[in-house]
Amino acid sequence: MPHSRRRKATVKVTLQDVAKEIGVSAITVSRALREPDKVSEALRAHILSVVDKMGYVPDFNARALASGTSTFIGVLLPSLSHPAISAILNGIEARIRGTDYRIQYANTHYDAEEEVRQLRSFAAHSPAGVIVAGTDRLENLDAIVNEAGCPVVQTIDISLKINGVALGINHKQAAMVATRHMLSQGYRRIAMLGCGNDIRVRLRQAGYCEVMQQAGLFDESLIIWQDAPPSIHLGSRLIRRFLEERPDVDAVICHSDDLALGVIFECQRLGIRVPEDFGICGFNDLEYAATTEPPLTTIRVPRFDIGYTAADIVITLGQGGSIGERTLDLGFELVERQTTRRSKAVASA
Repeated sequence: MPHSRRRKATVKVTLQDVAKEIGVSAITVSRALREPDKVSEALRAHILSVVDKMGYVPDFNARALASGTSTFIGVLLPSLSHPAISAILNGIEARIRGTDYRIQYANTHYDAEEEVRQLRSFAAHSPAGVIVAGTDRLENLDAIVNEAGCPVVQTIDISLKINGVALGINHKQAAMVATRHMLSQGYRRIAMLGCGNDIRVRLRQAGYCEVMQQAGLFDESLIIWQDAPPSIHLGSRLIRRFLEERPDVDAVICHSDDLALGVIFECQRLGIRVPEDFGICGFNDLEYAATTEPPLTTIRVPRFDIGYTAADIVITLGQGGSIGERTLDLGFELVERQTTRRSKAVASA
């Protein structure tokens, strides 16, 4: 005889259940969880013990409805795997740790249609704020601000003006600094190696082009680009193919450190001396950049600080506070290491 399995009913423990078990008011339990300084240490320890024993989980949605405020922060990302993005996420999480706020990540995979879909999903949940760490289309920025109905902070580039808040660095200027550094070291046939279609990639390329044009050395054929995610393998493959066609090139600026690491490996395989015969500059100053052989010159981006500050602004604005500036430049730094440090004699030759 057929039969169906019945799920075991689960009863959700409420704040009132915890209060009744302890013999205090629900307000006291709530205060112990949200404002621990307002109850005695002994009482809070007892409440936490009972909460743990009973398996009580706060209902954030109910709290938001009751208070008229939300504790949900949406984070729109182009990738969840790249180390540069991970550092921003660490900063966001560090800021909300110990608060009632929670994060929902949306990985758009650099897909403009997915950006819009995920944004609408965020908006349906009435978020406390949205942090945009990547977008494929500039026009989506204003759409995000208009649809979200909450504070929006973009960490893509400070030159991108939207109705929300922009923070981070100026990627075009960073690329200009890197290019001028390579020229100062005596490199002249400088290539630029990038991938993907992210706005930051296009801004860095624009900075490189401007400096090379000013120096009278611009050659469009020195721009190496492929629509693919950045990786060490891609950097190695692209530079090998390029050097076979253009053996006269004496340096390369890479859009990311993982591409640059691939270039270092390929130069070692081909017997090309770095930095004497070939200079290499990366971008982001990832953890391994200082330990490559030779150590990698790169642009240092304060990725953790970007994430932390973005979350702090969302929380401040969401709680009715204010901020002084709508555009915050957290700055970048050229970190000169051995991959571009030629001897004075070679640089001036």
